[in-house]
Amino acid sequence: MSTRKLILAAIFCGLAIVLAGGTKLFQVAREDARAEVFPLRTSQTLADMTVSVDAVKQTDTGTYVMVSMVGVDDADAGEGWRVLADGVVLSPVAQDSDAQGVPCDTTSVDVKVQCTVAFPVTTGSVTVAYLRAGAQSQWAP
Repeated sequence: MSTRKLILAAIFCGLAIVLAGGTKLFQVAREDARAEVFPLRTSQTLADMTVSVDAVKQTDTGTYVMVSMVGVDDADAGEGWRVLADGVVLSPVAQDSDAQGVPCDTTSVDVKVQCTVAFPVTTGSVTVAYLRAGAQSQWAP
């Protein structure tokens, strides 16, 4: 194959890549992406787990999220929870002995577990998120 044919093939491939990238950029720019935030006590199923946020309590010692979960045997009930507050995403912290509610332990496939996930102290409004198997649901009081 001559050098001229190789250069033309490379130019053709480059143009195809630029055209495909431009098309994808146009598609992404036109997407109407929305983050749906559910009210408290609304159940959502993510993969094999059904969860809901029952209440959120902000105190001087922490932010406590009361949750209900059912669907998987022996899963860590505190895993996957996040709180967005003050523009920062917060992960759960160890719950003090004088904290609000029952600390989260493990879940069950047939018995609804109701427990409290503890977070650091927050101010203002909070949004609670649960992530599982690549899916996410969010709740706000």
